[in-house]
Amino acid sequence: MKKYTILFFLIFFCNTLLTSICSASSIKELQLVTDRGLAVKSVITEERKTIALDQILPLFSVDINDSETSSFTAITTARKNKYNFKLPDGITGVVRIEKKYKPGWKAIIRFENSTQDTIKIANVVPFGKTDERIYLTASGPWSLARTKIFRPGLGPVGVILPDNAWEMGYGDVPINTEMSICAIARRIKNKSAICRRYWTLLPPGSNIEYTVYADSYHGTWQNGLRMMFQQRYLYDLKEFDDHLFQRKDLQWIRHKYIVTHQFAWDHEFYDFKKGEFQVEKFLTKGKRLFGGYDVFGIWPTWPRLGVDQRNQWDLYRDIPGGLEQLREVSNYAHQQGTKFFIAYNPWDKSTRPEDPYQGMARIIKAINADGVVLDCHGSSSKKLQAAADGVKPGVIMYSEGMAVPKDMPGIVAGRVHDAIYMPPPINLNKFIKPDFAIFRVCQLSDSHLEREISISFFNGIGTELHMFRPGRRSSLNEEYRYLGQTTMILRENSSAFLSKDWTLLIPTLQDSIWVNKWQTPNKTIYTIFSLMPAGYKGSLFEVESTMNTHLVDLWHHTEIVPDTIDNRLYLPVAVDAFNQSWLGTRQEGNVDCIAELPNILNVQLHGDSLQIQSNQGTKIVVWAGMPSYQNEAKEFSIGSQILILKEVFGRYQGKFVIQLFEETELLDERIVVIEPGTPRLISQVQRTPSASSVPSGMVEIPSGKLTVKLSSNDQFIPYPDFAEPKTFCINKFYIDKYPVTNLQFKQFLDAANYVPEDSVHFLRHWLNGKIPEGKENYPVIYVSLQDAKAYAEWSGKRLPTEMEWQYAAQGIESRQWPWGAEFDSTRCNVGLNKLTPVDAYPTGASPFEVMDLVGNIWQLTNDVYDNDSHYFVVIRGGSYYHPTSSWWYVKGGPQPLDKHQMLLLVAPGFDRNATVGFRCVKDVE
Repeated sequence: MKKYTILFFLIFFCNTLLTSICSASSIKELQLVTDRGLAVKSVITEERKTIALDQILPLFSVDINDSETSSFTAITTARKNKYNFKLPDGITGVVRIEKKYKPGWKAIIRFENSTQDTIKIANVVPFGKTDERIYLTASGPWSLARTKIFRPGLGPVGVILPDNAWEMGYGDVPINTEMSICAIARRIKNKSAICRRYWTLLPPGSNIEYTVYADSYHGTWQNGLRMMFQQRYLYDLKEFDDHLFQRKDLQWIRHKYIVTHQFAWDHEFYDFKKGEFQVEKFLTKGKRLFGGYDVFGIWPTWPRLGVDQRNQWDLYRDIPGGLEQLREVSNYAHQQGTKFFIAYNPWDKSTRPEDPYQGMARIIKAINADGVVLDCHGSSSKKLQAAADGVKPGVIMYSEGMAVPKDMPGIVAGRVHDAIYMPPPINLNKFIKPDFAIFRVCQLSDSHLEREISISFFNGIGTELHMFRPGRRSSLNEEYRYLGQTTMILRENSSAFLSKDWTLLIPTLQDSIWVNKWQTPNKTIYTIFSLMPAGYKGSLFEVESTMNTHLVDLWHHTEIVPDTIDNRLYLPVAVDAFNQSWLGTRQEGNVDCIAELPNILNVQLHGDSLQIQSNQGTKIVVWAGMPSYQNEAKEFSIGSQILILKEVFGRYQGKFVIQLFEETELLDERIVVIEPGTPRLISQVQRTPSASSVPSGMVEIPSGKLTVKLSSNDQFIPYPDFAEPKTFCINKFYIDKYPVTNLQFKQFLDAANYVPEDSVHFLRHWLNGKIPEGKENYPVIYVSLQDAKAYAEWSGKRLPTEMEWQYAAQGIESRQWPWGAEFDSTRCNVGLNKLTPVDAYPTGASPFEVMDLVGNIWQLTNDVYDNDSHYFVVIRGGSYYHPTSSWWYVKGGPQPLDKHQMLLLVAPGFDRNATVGFRCVKDVE
């Protein structure tokens, strides 16, 4: 297994190395020409190699008064590093190249209004918009987040950009098979222009400037975005100070996925009428529905602040019971695995004066808080963090808005505000800093939350259940359970969702189904979001060879096998359908999730016996049914485990999910299924006192491997599944050479004074309790399973398992008959329609010299099964009785060794019959 881990590490290292050299061969210059407006003709690399473009590109496109134009239309004059241009509709400008800029290429584009009218400027896109290339820009009807990524041949996909980059444009151009260039355009605000979120209004004589940054990268188009977002931080920063993210005490928040905030006057926090805290009930309900709140935040300030002179910290002190009671609430939350947050309102400057940093620190200390929500702030400060650090380690600053790249070094967690009512499918803030903890705000008073929960899951981010607005819908519990399903996957695969090596929007065979790929050295997770109302079932996206891994659908918990299309491997998915009328609402969409996992767990199901083996991880978890917070799993230690499922999970039949964890991180998962009606072995082998030599009347069966394939004559009631060959390791044992005879059974009765509780048909063939004359050496019949076990226990033996009987009969060869491959009527009881003595056919011996195995009597084994409707025991060998007037009868006569028969169990009196007897085995030291 270590070699597989090393292999995964090497693959991961190579991918990471590829990512790190996305811009290894940076460009030095974009060669601009003016014979077609203002255009890009070629690229000069740092090695001063000139690479001509396949076609001349505009330097930019721009919307002027909502009409698109490009620099191709510009009347341009060039002078040194400046290009003056004139566009339609009265826009003039200049492009200024910064020659010494590194890495890559930088230019400033100024747009000036030379008319007497106000002009609207929007959507500046480097290299222009075209259906042939990747680009990003705002599009469509107005919405707070309206930027989209456009890909050739596919529909646009909405993205969320940082709050200071709403108007950003992005362009991408393949240069050759090895290299591409990409560029972003960022607006520079000034006082003369009126800057809106997505456009700029230029009054007469005013201007606005955009900075364009360009560079080269290698690999797929996603690497261009990776370079601009993850490595250049959209040029907000020259380098990222990772100090806070490296602090071990602050890293816990990145593994949390559900946050909630409550007003102090919320009924579920404190009931005004009852005068009682309700936090215990609230947290318990969350635990039941979605595994619990990771963070609970209390908010006793806004909108109560300002009623009197009390400041925000006074309101904490005045909660019923004071800070002492609030500390009890905090401690209870900690016992439930929930962190406790307070809120800080920086705008509270008119109430009773108190140093805000000292006030915050006092409250943190008094109630043992774990974090602070920064109201109205998208950033923190060294002073705020230092005030919290002075109380205790690990206190998180949590911004109300999403921190922009330049602020990210100073804060490690924040939220996607619900002002974005229907968030786009892709959140590019996550792409900037994957280990920045992001939570999407969901107002519980709003309409359905399924879409918001799905989008959060698709992007690998958390959910903030915001409870400030009144109103709780009756459907919330159902949505909470859906949240639990997504959050369980996020929590158990957190390492993947924090990985920098994730790729958004990998290619798919079907548009409107999007896939994000999250890669670590040990596993790969694919999150899938679909806007196809009809659902989708089939091949969707390509994967590499899975020689040392296997694939599991973590949403449906099924193991999947790739499809081969044109010699490539494609993963099949099964995304559920939804009502078409839900499109455009917060009920639209469905998700799926595929994991590529290493082969660590070894799981085998034999009847009702589940064998599990792993030498890695810290625990094995087994679920009867789907893993969920409403279901209960059983935990086991690593190593080798053999579970008798009925003993552990009762009569449940269906899917069993076996998971391997390293603490809370999923390492591997396997699924086995017991179909309803499947017979499950419920009998156990009670070892006998060991014998060191062959007991009288028995023969030795040496240890060995048994390969067996069995069938039955009837499957109306399903038999144990031996349709495919299975191999068993058989330990050495002793077996009766002959079936138990009437005489042997009489000796048992006399010595043990055995009297069955149910005596119906007991030894019915005897006369007044005596063996019929001359029948002493005939096999005993008219005995039940209970009778046979009583005899075996008295004799210090037990009944053989079916596989022991099989091995004693066929040996190491897959024989059809004990004596060989072909039937021979001289070697067994056949056609006589009556019993014969157990030693009547000496030539019918098995390879181990076991006698009278077929044709005389059916022989009981130890193997009792339960199919959730019936109990039955397996009997072997066939009998002298062979009814022929209908094929509905149990097939009689000698039965070959690849046939087994069930004896349905009702009661001892019903089960005793004229054709069933038994033989015994004994264990060896």
